[in-house]
Amino acid sequence: MDVIKLLEYLQEILETSSKIPVVGKVLVDKKEMNEVIEQIIEYLPEEFKKASWISEEKDKILKDAHEQAEMIKKESVDIVKKRISSHDYVKKASSMAEDIVLNAEKKADIIKVGARDYALDKISYAQNGINANYEELMNNIKKEMENFIINMDSYIKATTSSIDEDIEELKDIK
Repeated sequence: MDVIKLLEYLQEILETSSKIPVVGKVLVDKKEMNEVIEQIIEYLPEEFKKASWISEEKDKILKDAHEQAEMIKKESVDIVKKRISSHDYVKKASSMAEDIVLNAEKKADIIKVGARDYALDKISYAQNGINANYEELMNNIKKEMENFIINMDSYIKATTSSIDEDIEELKDIK
């Protein structure tokens, strides 16, 4: 179950819970709310672990590429020692080593950007879900408060009118 579904479930709990008149509050099952919140807390770190794993893999690839480049450089030095008269081999080996390092750095950059974009996407998705539910919840609370005020106003006016009538009746009694 993803974070958005869990947040929607939290909202459903709030909407279906028993309402306390006058104060605009609801009674919720603490255990159920805590379970849902714990699931959200458990789910988010998994997404961060995935992003961290991608970043670690990028670092490993870059490290391996540097090691491979170093190994190729060492091999090229050996070749140079064996064939000093052949200067072209050294240039070719250095060029190959540089190409390998450049390719590894490009791949590492691509993985780094991908990991960052993935993490940003997941965090943005979670934030948008929270914001969407927050606005809806606040709108529902506002509507309920407006209805409460209207009902309370009507009740007070009716009570006041009844009291006024009772006062008039008492004045007429002699």
